[in-house]
Amino acid sequence: MSIPKPATPVIVQHQQAVRDALPFEDTQDFDDATRGLIAKRLPNAITAEDGTVVWDNDTYDFLTGDAPDTVNPSLWRQSKLVAEQGLYEVVEGIYQVRGFDLANVTFIEGDTGVLVLDPLVTEETAAAALALYRENRGDRPVTGVLYTHPHVDHFGGVKGVTTQEDVDAGRVPIIAPEGFTEHAASENVYAGTAMARRSAYMFGAALARGPQGAVGAGLGQTVSTGNITLIAPTLDITTTGQEETIDGVRMIFQMAPETEAPAEFLVYFPEHKALCAAEDATHTLHNLLTLRGALVRNPHAWTHYLTEAIDLFGNDLEVVFASHHWPTWGRERCLRYISEQRDLYAYLHDQTLRLINKGYTGIEIAEHLPLPPALENAWHTRGYYGSVSHDIKAIYQRYMGWFDGNPAHLWQHPPTEQGKRYVEFMGGADEVLEKARKSFDSGDFRWVAEVVSHVVFAEPDNKAARDLLADTLEQLGYGAENGIWRNFFLSGATELREGQFGTPTVSASADVISQLTPQMLFDAIAIQINGPEAWDEKLSIDVVLTDIDERYRLWLQNGALSYSAATQSGDADVTLTTTTSGLPAIATGALTQDALAKAGIELSGDASILGRLAAALDPGDKDFAIVTP
Repeated sequence: MSIPKPATPVIVQHQQAVRDALPFEDTQDFDDATRGLIAKRLPNAITAEDGTVVWDNDTYDFLTGDAPDTVNPSLWRQSKLVAEQGLYEVVEGIYQVRGFDLANVTFIEGDTGVLVLDPLVTEETAAAALALYRENRGDRPVTGVLYTHPHVDHFGGVKGVTTQEDVDAGRVPIIAPEGFTEHAASENVYAGTAMARRSAYMFGAALARGPQGAVGAGLGQTVSTGNITLIAPTLDITTTGQEETIDGVRMIFQMAPETEAPAEFLVYFPEHKALCAAEDATHTLHNLLTLRGALVRNPHAWTHYLTEAIDLFGNDLEVVFASHHWPTWGRERCLRYISEQRDLYAYLHDQTLRLINKGYTGIEIAEHLPLPPALENAWHTRGYYGSVSHDIKAIYQRYMGWFDGNPAHLWQHPPTEQGKRYVEFMGGADEVLEKARKSFDSGDFRWVAEVVSHVVFAEPDNKAARDLLADTLEQLGYGAENGIWRNFFLSGATELREGQFGTPTVSASADVISQLTPQMLFDAIAIQINGPEAWDEKLSIDVVLTDIDERYRLWLQNGALSYSAATQSGDADVTLTTTTSGLPAIATGALTQDALAKAGIELSGDASILGRLAAALDPGDKDFAIVTP
């Protein structure tokens, strides 16, 4: 394993400038993050059935005292806050377990049991959180589960708190915003391989934890690595103002689609005067385009829904809590907090558009647009997870696309070919590296990263180039206030030095895939077709689903797999008869006769067709290169 380097004098000076600029004397967040503590889990290493550690919050025990030179002091402060763990009382009857995963899980006590809101990433961490709650609040049965939105850290642990059998029997309703299942499945499957690989960088999953490695991701520390589960919702929330009472707990819902997730709701508990803001108001500027990859989010809608939350619930509001971080108490503080969060997204959206209409590009706006002082100095609006820089570029992308209008950028060479040409123009790799080392010594790390990356792509085996790029990314990581920027930089340095670490956490679990509709499953297969290799292939498959009385014709031609539920003339080359529960076996590539039979799928017709289809599939690579060609 490579040994990290110390912070350079330039970074040391940068860290001191951060200390001088921000209001570190304001310790209100530390009071709030520890308020209501009932019990901690000691030690807090959570294991799977086979003994594998899937979460260990104790590995962040180094987060004490002042920030070292290798961590931005603002990020160090945020990480200390987020690493707090245990069971906390929000108000009487509402409790949170924090520090057991990337997100929080909330327990709302009812007449006979407890509702569970957002049950973490994996069943192991959710089960541990429920156990801590029960140890201190009694062995209450789970009488309902709420998913605020379809990101895996808000549903993946559901089977750690309830069972499919209890849900099917009607004992435990699963409440979610309309469209939840479709978005939960599609986001984790369609581009799931690429997103999971990039998530490894984003959350620093493979980084050693410590002052020169992973200190947290700003929103939470990192993701757990256990079993991701999913139980489909049984009760959809479709409209703002919809009220539901489960186990005596009255809830008023506010729809907030296209904000932090395509389907999302906020929920108000009137008897507690408590608003769950889901992930639309947390103690950070959030991502408008998450660095793992996703659709660009809508800051204009985000602004509207936070204003609406104030209008709907502000008169009686006494506490705001969210699926990440710690609550805010007191009506005046709550309204100021939501208002500042609202103003943050409104300012970025409106000012970016103003400057777009003056001809500035995303990268130009991101470099020069300052925040108002009131937002710049509010800790909860700092860019620990989203950043002003990449959120502005996301807004530009949302409205203008990838092209900045400069024809010189319309048809550029790909990175490897760019690298070869840049290196040749600049006098060869040795000349580039010599100049880059001088730039490194002067602290111009952004420029060094750009030019030396060209050398790495032109000559991927050039050890001197890889080492210098790794050293440069490391310094950029040390200086980053944004948790996921730090993780990206340090993950890149790690792979340059030690080789690729792959994808530690895969979100496209069996439970997630099982929730795909037949159409989504067929799309998942179509995405894997190697088009150029299948140009001359022509075949057809009928899929008969006996439990829902549906029939689909799939055909492969011209390198594209299409499907239709309309009645087709003639017979298909082969027919597969199964149920919706057996269908996922096809999407996961189980196309041999033995595998199909094992999954309960009947086959009639030309079985060789399935071999031809399998030969045309080109699944994703969980270990694809990022910082190298």
